[in-house]
Amino acid sequence: MISSTFRTVARGSTTTRRSICSSHLTIERTTDTTRFEQRPPKEHLQFGTTLSDHMLMIEWHQQQWSAPRIVPYQNLQLSPAASSLQYGLQCFEGMKAYKSLTDDSLRMFRPDKNMQRLANSMDRLQMPGADFDHDELLRCIAELIKIDAPWIPYGEGYSLYLRPTVIATTKALGLAAPDSILLYVITSPVGPYYKTGFQPIRLMTSTDYVRAWPGGTGNAKVGGNYAPTMKPQFLAAEHGCSQILWLFGENEEITEVGAMNVFFYLINDDTQRLELVTAPLTRGDILPGVTRDSILHLARSWGDFDVSERYVTMAEIEKAAKDGRLIEAFGAGTAAVVTPISSIRHKGKDIDISTETGELTRRIWNEITGIQYGKIAGPPGWSVKL
Repeated sequence: MISSTFRTVARGSTTTRRSICSSHLTIERTTDTTRFEQRPPKEHLQFGTTLSDHMLMIEWHQQQWSAPRIVPYQNLQLSPAASSLQYGLQCFEGMKAYKSLTDDSLRMFRPDKNMQRLANSMDRLQMPGADFDHDELLRCIAELIKIDAPWIPYGEGYSLYLRPTVIATTKALGLAAPDSILLYVITSPVGPYYKTGFQPIRLMTSTDYVRAWPGGTGNAKVGGNYAPTMKPQFLAAEHGCSQILWLFGENEEITEVGAMNVFFYLINDDTQRLELVTAPLTRGDILPGVTRDSILHLARSWGDFDVSERYVTMAEIEKAAKDGRLIEAFGAGTAAVVTPISSIRHKGKDIDISTETGELTRRIWNEITGIQYGKIAGPPGWSVKL
């Protein structure tokens, strides 16, 4: 849980320069209002295409973090030999800031989980500075949000998307762990992921491509996990499907969908009980999604059905659908919260689920967005006021 001092920049901080130090934060505000004045109406926002006025930048060099800086949004100056460009040494996070519908306060949703995952991703890439103080970085991000608060559209479904990114800036072609990195945060106002309400999507399984595997980087949010998905995603679109349902192994165990975690709500064939199931984190090939963790926590607290973390195979899903036991399926992630699934195309055949958004999917959507926008209190520490 983030400490109460997260709300302000701690000018009396004693954090050493080995870690990020919010007390050294400097702020340079833009004097050019053109971009803000020319931003599109909130109803016309396209995800990730409109960028806000400022960005946060912190460098690691000579075994220490530089003073954090909030500066006008700008292009980066980077060596062509930078190891982030040559070897893909980069990782990132996706998180949001919300304007409360009850008191107009600015809020974040479980940002401590994003900081933990960012540190884990940096460590997986052997980046220096991965032991940064999470609260210190969050204080800097909070100041960035406050400065760009006018960019946050008001209304349910609207938010300020935050993209913390860490790239290696070492200027050498040799393959080695980086000794210099740049951590920056850019922001983007976004609207509802579904412009006209929930639209269940069609999936296609891939037997030729694998997203992740044990011992790889599937449990880290690194750019190298996403670039190789472009081709299978294109192939799925050619077959009229929105996303790839990723499988692993001879048993065709279901891992993720597109860039989201995936859940199935069904009647378990053995217990004949209702069960919400998603793949476990134990093998290291599943991203520990913040939304995923939130859904598991809430569902277990309701106590209305069994909640399991286990591998589901395509054979089990096919049989559940045939028997009428497959009730709902949905993807889960920061961008859309939950994405209902209407059908799965597997080896040339369609497995139909539902053309309507299910009751559980809607319940999860209402609960999580209610917490995010301050309408529901939620578990302690989930909705963080700035």
